[in-house]
Amino acid sequence: MAVDYGDRRTGVAVSDSLRSLCGECLVIEEPDAGRLADRLRAEAAARGADTLVLGNPLNMNGTAGPRAEKTEKLKAMLERRGLRVVLWDERRTTVEAERILAATDNFGKKRRRKVDAVAASLLLEGFLLSEKQLPQPDERRQNAKPGP
Repeated sequence: MAVDYGDRRTGVAVSDSLRSLCGECLVIEEPDAGRLADRLRAEAAARGADTLVLGNPLNMNGTAGPRAEKTEKLKAMLERRGLRVVLWDERRTTVEAERILAATDNFGKKRRRKVDAVAASLLLEGFLLSEKQLPQPDERRQNAKPGP
């Protein structure tokens, strides 16, 4: 389950059970971080999600700014609630989500309601693709060359 954390709206995207496709997308309108963490825990439990991919809003030069600090605090809240959280670079996901929605004739309020969910789906897609490209632990052992 991927999360695009926002001040008022938070986008959520959920993968299928095989972790291969982005399925359901939704937006949670909750400005309070503690209540949002509770909602995300409930959504993860309801969907059987074992990992939360939390968008990490780094600056374009790779440094962490005030928004990244808020995200770290949400990550800690989610982990205290028993969730496994992976931070994922979200640079340009909202820009790409805006582009996708504009290309599909979604403008104004209609677009604002959807942009966070589309951004979360882009986060999830990137994470799932990276997972598929990394060899699994058993494959690494089988393909390992003997040491010196």
